[in-house]
Order: sequence, then structure tokens, then C-alpha cells
Amino acid sequence: MRTEKITARALEHLDNDRYKLALLVAKRAEQLANGAEPLVKQEEKSSKFTDIALLEIAEKKVSIDFFIDKE
Repeated sequence: MRTEKITARALEHLDNDRYKLALLVAKRAEQLANGAEPLVKQEEKSSKFTDIALLEIAEKKVSIDFFIDKE
């Protein structure tokens, strides 16, 4: 799936707030870089952490509440 479509789906879940999306992608990508298991199946083994994080948000696997509950 194209990144633009995934981004549009992710934005729908965040009330079209690009700032929240950027923060959420950055935070989740950092977790993935530090060894967290992806919550979605990867299309490619060379997927970037930010792409995986964006897909997780678009599929409602990760939300703002995901980080609030962890802290």
C-alpha cells in the first residue's frame, strides 16, 4: 500500500492532527529501533521503523493511549 494512503488512514484516527501523528510515529519508531516487536506484519524485511510505526497507527494497533498507559 502506498505511503500516502497509509498516512491518510492514520490521520483519520488522530482527527487529522499532523502534529500528533508526527509525535506518535517518532515515539513508536524509537521503540521499534530499541527492540520492540512490530505489531503488524512487514511487507519487506527492509522496512524502515517509521514506515512500520505509521502502518501500526493506520491499523489502530498503536494510539496516543498506548503511550499514556505505558508511562
